Amino acid sequence: GWCPLSPTGAQTTQLLVEPPWMPAVLWERVTLTCQGSGTAGATIWYKDGQRWGQQGRDHLSVTMSGTYTCDRPGTGRSPPMTVLNDPLVLQVPARALLEGDTVTLRCRG
Repeated sequence: GWCPLSPTGAQTTQLLVEPPWMPAVLWERVTLTCQGSGTAGATIWYKDGQRWGQQGRDHLSVTMSGTYTCDRPGTGRSPPMTVLNDPLVLQVPARALLEGDTVTLRCRG
């Protein structure tokens, strides 16, 4: 399922990643979803700080490595999500983690 990167209900713009692991890797067919209480259908996407891709859509299929953010009018810009093209990566679940949580790591290559 989709995993937000900060607590649900926050009045901010969030980037959700599928599959729900961080860092995201290009060879896993990453989809980003921009979510927030701001204006739907008015999303602006950025890759490495520059406007990127199809504007207005809430979903983005990632085809290039880089650092992505999205902007929703009313709630602002999301935290960044980096998508790597590394052949080997150690991943953690893409959700808020607290000290003391049991976490499953995965090594992917």
